[in-house]
Amino acid sequence: MPAQLFRTSGSGYDVGMPHSAAPTRRAWIAGLAATAMANANDGFIDAHVHVWTPDTDKYPQRGRPHNPLSFTPDELMALARQSGVSRVVLIQAGQYATDNSYMFWAMENYPGTFSGVAVIDASKNARQTMREFYKKGVRGYRIVPRNDPQGWLDKPEMAEMWAEGADTGAAMCPLINPDALPAVGRMCVKYPRTPVVIDHIARIGATGTVNKEDVDALCALAKHANVHVKISAFYALGRKQPPYRDLAPLIRRVVDAYGANRLMWASDCPYQALPPHSYAASIDLIRSGLSFLKDEDRRWILRGTAERVFFS
Repeated sequence: MPAQLFRTSGSGYDVGMPHSAAPTRRAWIAGLAATAMANANDGFIDAHVHVWTPDTDKYPQRGRPHNPLSFTPDELMALARQSGVSRVVLIQAGQYATDNSYMFWAMENYPGTFSGVAVIDASKNARQTMREFYKKGVRGYRIVPRNDPQGWLDKPEMAEMWAEGADTGAAMCPLINPDALPAVGRMCVKYPRTPVVIDHIARIGATGTVNKEDVDALCALAKHANVHVKISAFYALGRKQPPYRDLAPLIRRVVDAYGANRLMWASDCPYQALPPHSYAASIDLIRSGLSFLKDEDRRWILRGTAERVFFS
C-alpha cells in the first residue's frame, strides 16, 4: 500500500493541553515534518530512475530529444507514490553526460527523497571529485565498459575510483553485459571493501534469450560479499512483456546465489513507464508475482538493501 505521509495521531501533541504548555508554531511544523519523513521512510525504494527537465536552456542535453521530453522529480514521484514508493535512487541521465547539476538540484530540493549515482570524468581528480560529491549525497558511480569489456577496469583512474569507494562506501555501479562480468570479479578481488551494484541483472536476457552461461557468470560473483544486483528493467529483458513472469527462473537463481539482502528492485523509469509497460507491473512482479519469495525477501528487495547501500 502507498505510504501514508501524514497521520492524524501519534504526533506527540495533546489537543487538550493548557495553552501555556502548547508547542510553538515552529515546533509544531517541525513535528509534522519529522512525522512525514518517518512515514515516508516506511515506503518502498526504487533503486534506479533517471530524471530530466524540458528546460534545456538551463540544463543543456546532448543528442536527440528523449522520450518522454520531460520526466521531472514531480512527475516521477506522482507515479511512484501510487505504488507505495517514497524514496528513489537517481541515476545520472545519459543526455547530461558528466554534468550532474540537475540531479544535484533534485536531491537538494527534495531532501530525504533522493540518493544519487553520478557520472564523472574519472581521468580528472577522481578521488577529490568523489569526496565532494559524497557531501552532496552521492552514494554511487555509474561505470560503463564502452567497447572494452575485458580490459575496461584496468585503467589507473578506475583503480582510483574503486579505492575511494572502499574508503567511503560509495558503490561502483556497472552498466554491463555479461561479457564484462569477469573484469568486475577481478576488481572485487583487488578491492574487497568496495560496494558493487550491478545494474539490470547484467542485462541478461536483453537479446530475448536467457543463457545459462551468463546466469552462471553473474551468480559466480556472489562469492564477493560486497556485490549487489539490481532486479530491474523488466521491459528490456526476456519476452519484454508484462507481467514479466518469464523472468522468474532467472530471478530465482540470483536470489538463491546472493540472498535477498543483496538484491534491490528498480524500475529504470521513465522507460519502464512507456506503454505497453507500466511502473505498477514492474513493482508487482516482486511484490506479488513470484511465489518463491518470502515476505522477508520482499522487504529486502523492495527497501532494505537499497536503504543500506544508498541511504546510509
